[in-house]
Amino acid sequence: MPTRRSILLAATVLPLAACEASTPDSTTDGDGPMRISYGDDESQFGELTKPAGASKGVVVVIHGGFWKSAYDLDLGRPLAQSLAGQGWTAWNIEYRRVGNGGGAPATFDDVDAAIDKLADIDGLDTTTTLTLGHSAGGHLAVWAAGRQDQPQWQGAKVHITGALSQAGVLDLRAAHDDDLGSGAVEALLGHAPTKADVAYDPQQQIPLKVPVRCIHGGSDENVPPSQSTDYVAAATRAGADASVVEIAGDHFIVIDVESSAWTRQLDLLDELSGR
Repeated sequence: MPTRRSILLAATVLPLAACEASTPDSTTDGDGPMRISYGDDESQFGELTKPAGASKGVVVVIHGGFWKSAYDLDLGRPLAQSLAGQGWTAWNIEYRRVGNGGGAPATFDDVDAAIDKLADIDGLDTTTTLTLGHSAGGHLAVWAAGRQDQPQWQGAKVHITGALSQAGVLDLRAAHDDDLGSGAVEALLGHAPTKADVAYDPQQQIPLKVPVRCIHGGSDENVPPSQSTDYVAAATRAGADASVVEIAGDHFIVIDVESSAWTRQLDLLDELSGR
């Protein structure tokens, strides 16, 4: 009997020519994902991968790397391919990071614009649009789920219907106190985080109106599991729909598409979509 791993490896993804965008700012290259720009900066683009059959919905993949320009969406490509093999439309996004024009608010503006770009793609149903992010990308994934409730992004066209945080940095003040990423939070914000940074801090935006799921490795030495467990505890106390799955493994086990942790995440995405 074929395993989930063999199914994923053999999954067929639609050729790029079948992924049509309504705007001229898209390119194709062989049988990989379609690259679509959402702005003029070289980091303002995403890669769209559609499944061979009917789509379950859209999953916005947001890579991590402590918001630093040294890391890019290469980290999200295996996840996007696996998602498409499981029936999802994957939108693996790039954004300006610290070191190449990013930081607050540019990084957040880019994630907002990348998600809204989905509304311009012909034939794409955004009724179910989930975010999936690892580490700093987990922070942005949960942030994006509530961005329309912040004054700066009230005009959001595409609303997120659920978020899955993979070892996410969900409390910026605690992350700064723990010096995660060697000063990464202060570099992102341009100052040490305070109560005035509610627009950027998921912990201060509790409760969200959509469900949030967290998954975290118990031996994570990059982002402590308390970033997930404390967020979920506060969210549930506030009446939000939030839960956490703690697994064996380190910071990167959650982005290993051949692991049981990834299989669990596929189930969580189905749960978030109501399947």
